[in-house]
Amino acid sequence: MIEVITRTFTPEILAYLLGGAWLVIELSVVIVICSIFFGLILALLRSYDRFILGRLAGVYIEIFRNTPNLMWVLICYVYAPLPTAFLRCSFAFVLFTSATIAEIIRGGLNSIPKGQFEAAASQGFSFVQTLIYIILPQCFQNIVPTLLSQVITVVKDTSFLSMVAVAELMFRSRNALALLPRYTGQTVGIAQVAVIFGFAALIYFIINFSLSCIVRHMHKRRHALARQATAKA
Repeated sequence: MIEVITRTFTPEILAYLLGGAWLVIELSVVIVICSIFFGLILALLRSYDRFILGRLAGVYIEIFRNTPNLMWVLICYVYAPLPTAFLRCSFAFVLFTSATIAEIIRGGLNSIPKGQFEAAASQGFSFVQTLIYIILPQCFQNIVPTLLSQVITVVKDTSFLSMVAVAELMFRSRNALALLPRYTGQTVGIAQVAVIFGFAALIYFIINFSLSCIVRHMHKRRHALARQATAKA
């Protein structure tokens, strides 16, 4: 098995696969940052606007939460007026993920006592100032573990993009099998397939396990702080 691994992972094949892993990270960062921004807007509209914009935000969230991500990837890949497949697929992911993140943020907003708005108003804070300086910092502190869990989902779901020829890790893993005869002179067998896709699985595992460890650490820290606060009370 060691011989199969050393013969399969030539410098060219390894660089090709690592390029796909880097693209997964790039995609995930772009998707998560944009989704948090748009998800925050949706959550604020749904939580504090009782008129048309709040209702539209609710409709948007329900549509995207109850339809499959892959469907939007395919639709945006074909119809989105953006110049590259990277941008079109990122746009699809942002549309889908922002709806989920909006509900996460809305849950965080609902966990903040309403009396804090009244207390802030008594100190001369406007509604916007109260949100920026008091409510949102507490909200994001409460939801960071849940947000990181959503990031893990985004990282795994980027594998969908191999279906629309975006050269991320899964797409390159399939292509690497076709490139093996050129760089190694060996025919592709079951062992080579297992090694290539095993390497891809290892990359996904390393990324997601690292994030999972952070989530677990933050959960433990929150519980410890809660116990300390209860003990002091």
